[in-house]
Parts: sequence; structure tokens; C-alpha cells
Amino acid sequence: MQPELDIADARRAIQAGLDEDTGGQGWERGDITSATVIPADLHFKGVMQARHAMVVSGLPVAAEVFKMVVPQARFTAKVSDGQMVPAGTVLAEMEGPARGLLTGERTALNLLQLLSGIATLTRQYADRIQGTGCTLLDTRKTIPGLRKLSKYATLCGGAKNHRMGLYDGVLIKDNHIAVCGGVGAAVRAAKQANLPNIEAECDTLAQVAEAVEAGAHIVLLDNMGPDMLRQAVALVAKRAKTEASGGVTLDTIRAIAETGVDYVSVGRITQSAPAVDIGLDWS
Repeated sequence: MQPELDIADARRAIQAGLDEDTGGQGWERGDITSATVIPADLHFKGVMQARHAMVVSGLPVAAEVFKMVVPQARFTAKVSDGQMVPAGTVLAEMEGPARGLLTGERTALNLLQLLSGIATLTRQYADRIQGTGCTLLDTRKTIPGLRKLSKYATLCGGAKNHRMGLYDGVLIKDNHIAVCGGVGAAVRAAKQANLPNIEAECDTLAQVAEAVEAGAHIVLLDNMGPDMLRQAVALVAKRAKTEASGGVTLDTIRAIAETGVDYVSVGRITQSAPAVDIGLDWS
């Protein structure tokens, strides 16, 4: 199923992008180039095309950009988000007032290229662990202000969302543990507050045992090699879910997934994904 896009959040990000480009003056006054050189009554058509193979994500966002600038513009997607397409694929066609379409062009492409880049890299990681029974997770390592869109893109690429932010999931990390005096004490405090899905980060097997005994629901196995991960999975013995994290790459993720962990989280899919190349040609 195609993931659900939070369109209100998308509009907020789009407005921020448009304001950056127009100085917050709106497209009619803020795009001084188009207002000067393009006749006010000129209409034309445009085509968005993939310049290399990619997983598409963000077409509804691009459509919303043009809708927000010129509501009368027509945007027709030719493929769906989450779809893998070869180079040369026409992704969308648009038609409307030339000035408005040109004003929205950069914001639409910036978001579509970024989100499709995240989806494309995510798919590469997801494909590497196919058949292992392990699930790929994203992280909070996102561009500020674009978290929901970035996590939407990872869903398009085949990952599962981890917590959206600090407000919707407990993840006790090393600094929490250092401040409160141990992983067991931190987990017990969270349990006393009746918080669900308590996850604790562990660097050692001793911490793993302590976290599980204290009642952690998920144990994050941080920067452990495959041998140590296998020992940790055996130690947990299905009393909690296990998540491997830290320094995961395309070269290492398969071996990590094969250790028996339930999840592997990868910050790179949102933190370091290169934007894809999408052309927008006008006629």
C-alpha cells in the first residue's frame, strides 16, 4: 500500500520553501525575473522526467506546490510514489500560467528530488536484507523541518518508521543512562510512568542483561559487530525485541540482519541520501 502523506505538514514545508524563494512576498511580486520577462497571459506545459533510475517519492508534494502558487494549474502524475522507474520515465505533466509555474518550479523540484533520493537509498538498504526476517527502520536524523516528509519517503522506499520524535516513543540513550545512574534504573523509571514500548540503548552484553531484566520492551544494540549481536540476541532470548544500530552501511547491513535481530536502523537513509536528478522541461 502507498503510505499516507500528511498534506498539512507538506503545505507547511512548501510554504517555507516558497517564502525562501520569493522573500515572503508571494509569487506575483517575489519572482522578479518571471514578472519581468514572461507575459502575464502566457500558458505553457511542462514535463518532469527521471534522468536516472530511482524510487519516486513526493509527487503529491510537487503537485501541491503548483496548486498553492497557481490553483488553476493542472498537474498529472504519470507514476505513483513508491514506484521504481528507469531513466527517461515521465513522472508528471503540468500545464498552467507560465509565471506561476516558473515560480514554483524550484521548490517543487527541490522537494521531489530530496524525497525521491531518500526513497531510492532506502530501497537499496531494504533490498539488501530481503528474506532475513529483519525490518529496516529510519531514525530522527533528518533535516530540521522536513521530518514527516523524510519519513514518508522512507516508507516509499520500503522501511518502517521508528518514533517520529521525542514525544511519541521512549528511547533511553547513553546520556540518559549516564545521568540517571544506569540502564536498569532508567528502564524502571519509564515503567513506573506506565510508558509503552520502552527501548534502551546498550553498548555491552551486561547492559543488555540489565535492560531486559528491568523490563525493556526493545533493546537497541549499539555499534556491535555480528558476533556480539548474535550473543546479544541469544541473551535476550525473545524476552524483548532487538534493534541493531550504529555505523550500518550497504556493505554491512546483510551480515547484521542475519544475526537474528528484529530491526536494523539506519540514519544514513535520511541524513545522507543524495538527491536524485529530475528534469523539468517546458514546451
